[in-house]
Amino acid sequence: MSAEIKIYVACLASYNGGRLHGVWIDATDELDDIQEQISKMLEQSPIEDAEEYAIHDYEGFNGYRIGEYEGIESVQEIASFIEEYPEIGGELLYHCSDLDEARQAIEESYAGCYKSLAGFAEELTEETTEIPEHLRYYIDYEKMGRDMEMSGDVYTIETGYEEVHIFWNH
Repeated sequence: MSAEIKIYVACLASYNGGRLHGVWIDATDELDDIQEQISKMLEQSPIEDAEEYAIHDYEGFNGYRIGEYEGIESVQEIASFIEEYPEIGGELLYHCSDLDEARQAIEESYAGCYKSLAGFAEELTEETTEIPEHLRYYIDYEKMGRDMEMSGDVYTIETGYEEVHIFWNH
């Protein structure tokens, strides 16, 4: 079981009866496997005929919040997205309204990872504009980058020191 992206699924009958009974599950497992693990946990409940469960904890979702009664299919899809894009998946989901929008941002709007927004502005400017040598040192790329972000042209996700992921706003 991957220790990276997981959920703790608890038996509600046990919980409501003052007992803790649940299981940690790799949220990137196949949907049938996740459901089977939940069913097995409910069958082993100290409360007879336990049927209901809830997600009481989670790890590895990198900034994205999982709801207590979020659907298992949704959780598995989100976990798989985060596994596919471990550096930015959780944070991107936090910025987007849903998983489809996050996938679209990766496919259509992602400009790359840079040391800074100024570095992005410099690369973009040098690739698209012929800069006369005598003016090269007068360009303030920090201000250009900040203007791009403040005007809404781009948004950023910072994942570490000198790790700025840049997305175009469309």
